[in-house]
Amino acid sequence: MSPGAPVRVKGSVLRSRLTFVEEQAGADAVLRVKARLSAADQQTVGRMLPTGWYPFELASRLDQAIVDELGGGRPEYFLRLGASSAERNLTGVHRAFLRPGDAHAFLAQAPEIYAFYYDRGRRTYEKTGEREGVLTTFEAETYSAPDCLTVVGWYAKALEMCGATGVSVTEEECRARGGSVCRYRLRWA
Repeated sequence: MSPGAPVRVKGSVLRSRLTFVEEQAGADAVLRVKARLSAADQQTVGRMLPTGWYPFELASRLDQAIVDELGGGRPEYFLRLGASSAERNLTGVHRAFLRPGDAHAFLAQAPEIYAFYYDRGRRTYEKTGEREGVLTTFEAETYSAPDCLTVVGWYAKALEMCGATGVSVTEEECRARGGSVCRYRLRWA
């Protein structure tokens, strides 16, 4: 992809969001969420493929429409979106990433997992303790505070799916808030 081209995310991410809406509030809620999008976005979402790549901005607009419709605009609702996406994708097409009983082995795959969902930037993992580690996202050309919240929710749920308990994910630095990277500290019992 050439420099300056729009950042894209996988269609499976967008599809998991719409499935979440339907499971939480029914098919009518999916229609209400789509109605909050522009006509062009509605058309794209209507013909979206799970393996296709779509603009990051479309994903952001869809997430915001869901949070506005189902979550009353509350930012913490993005955490639920991320957790639902993890559950959907890690029990489906990306189940091979799960490492039951070994959270560090799962987290060590962060660079590969990131590449499945975003086409720009990279994510690293550093083990910092027996039940602690740090994920850092570098060189993401497009970012937003809501997307970071979905990452927090995604990794918290993924760690639980690996068998971790007492999971805590804290974003310590965020590009959307002036940081040079997005850095997440993960802890579990």
